[in-house]
Amino acid sequence: MVKLAHWIPVFPFIAFWLNLAFGRRLGRGSAYIAVAASLMSAALSVIVFLGLRHGAVAYDLAPWVTINGVPVTVGIMVDSLAVMMLLVVTVVGSMIQIYSIGYMGGDVRFSRYFAYISLFMASMLGLVLADNLLMLYIFWEGVGVCSCLLVAFWYEKPSAAAAGVKAFVTTRVGDTGLLIGILILLATGHSLRFADFGGFSGSEMLMAVAALLIFLGAMGKSAQFPLHVWLPDAMEGPTSVSALIHAATMVAAGVYLVARSYVLFTDHPLALQTVAVIGAISAVMAASIACTANDIKKVLAYSTISQLGLMMLALGAGGYAAGTFHLMTHAFFKALLFLGAGSVIHAVHTQDIRQMGGLIHKMRITAITFIVGALALAGVMPLAGFWSKDEIFMALWQNGNPVLFGAAVLTSFLTAFYMARVIFMIFLGVPRAETHAHESPAVMTGPLVVLALFATGLGFIGSPFCQGAFQQFITGHEEGVHLNAGMIIFSTLISLAGIGLAYLGVMRGVKCPGDDCPRRQWLIRVVENKYYIDELYQFLFIQPFNRLCAALTRFDRDRIDGAVNAVAVLTAALARFGRRLQTGRVENYLLMQVAGLLILLLFILGKLCHIF
Repeated sequence: MVKLAHWIPVFPFIAFWLNLAFGRRLGRGSAYIAVAASLMSAALSVIVFLGLRHGAVAYDLAPWVTINGVPVTVGIMVDSLAVMMLLVVTVVGSMIQIYSIGYMGGDVRFSRYFAYISLFMASMLGLVLADNLLMLYIFWEGVGVCSCLLVAFWYEKPSAAAAGVKAFVTTRVGDTGLLIGILILLATGHSLRFADFGGFSGSEMLMAVAALLIFLGAMGKSAQFPLHVWLPDAMEGPTSVSALIHAATMVAAGVYLVARSYVLFTDHPLALQTVAVIGAISAVMAASIACTANDIKKVLAYSTISQLGLMMLALGAGGYAAGTFHLMTHAFFKALLFLGAGSVIHAVHTQDIRQMGGLIHKMRITAITFIVGALALAGVMPLAGFWSKDEIFMALWQNGNPVLFGAAVLTSFLTAFYMARVIFMIFLGVPRAETHAHESPAVMTGPLVVLALFATGLGFIGSPFCQGAFQQFITGHEEGVHLNAGMIIFSTLISLAGIGLAYLGVMRGVKCPGDDCPRRQWLIRVVENKYYIDELYQFLFIQPFNRLCAALTRFDRDRIDGAVNAVAVLTAALARFGRRLQTGRVENYLLMQVAGLLILLLFILGKLCHIF
């Protein structure tokens, strides 16, 4: 049954073509086609999971191309990591598509939306199943194109169109690095199969460079510092798209790539340390920005960058099981949070949390499920996020680097703070503005309930109560997870401290000492302005590039076009002169013939007399 895995991306791909070709005639039926295809992929993913007993199953579908003597095939690799991602993508993707039936209802491009979503899922599933880097790269680019189409879905808004271009261009930087890394591996390792990564005998320096370039590609897709700037702007797309991008597909692809190529990184410690450092910077930086954001989707966007940073940090510190465990749990509660945010926005028609308040009385299902997701993200026991965060803490503690461990602890504290702040400002207290909020329809709240159940209980499969079943499955080792009471207490206290600080600040109005301190105000401004990284990019790259383009435009207009126009002017002048010779009178033509003949005779006489 495992060898049926290649059919998993086929169903959404067929749905894409059907909706693209017949979407206008199908109307609302296009959504049912997309959802049915996604559910079929989910069911087949479960069958493949049940059929995978141990190890990995790899098989070739067809020969593809030979590059420099190295054959590359269309091959499938099914192992524990791939199966985990297949289940995450299909289950979360199905819930998001069901939710989208209500959220996108009435949109003029309803069918096109579901066509794009289906292609997005097909590309991500193909990426997960690829057994070599070149095949992965093809689907990797497919994911990038779909993200641009979906982020800029409402392209009539200039901000949405600009966000789509920004996402596409920024991720191209990382993708270029990934492509160069693939070429280096092809030239030195003579193989692109993931199964061969542990046996490369090429130059150590080139292999380390290739690993860093592959990580550059992961940085772009997973929005890691300094290539993170596209992700907050991607909130211009529909909220359901944000849920798909931030939870189960595009941003997860970068972490998946590092995990899939993990042997290559562990063989080169410098590359692994780089993953940890970039992850730590991304986690702390994005979490601090989320603490000051007032747009609910921007809070969740920076939260995504922060949590992806935690995953990278865990992987870079040697915590393969911890990083992949958090990748799985995060997909469910982050999708829940984005869909819950979409339900709130659908009801109150604003994204500013300062204009909300008291919504728990009017949107009870949305409120309860959102709070479950927020507490799971904050790492509150016994929700899913607690167990995966606890595993990350343990991996970093065993790594022995106090700076990396401190970064994870600070990130956890800030996460609890900003998510509690969001809960208090949206659902509790009194309304801060007049709204006519109402609960969303069942087609939207149903997926929220399903995802809330996953966010509640999914973490137990990696807890000591199940002997670390997830860790045993993902690593293939029989070692269980032992209960560490000290770390559990420490982790819980960190989360409670963040929630308590938010409660005092939002619900009690307690101000921190030194609020009027100029240094503190300066720091707050820096964080509110996202550390001025966008402005720095404007100064270093965008403005110089625009000036270069303007100079080249002037050169093209004044020199290139000028030369071409000069030829045209000369040709026109000659044409005007020639037109005057065409009088239409026979005597004039005879006169020119006689004059020409006389000139010819004079020339001949000159030659005979040696004059010329």
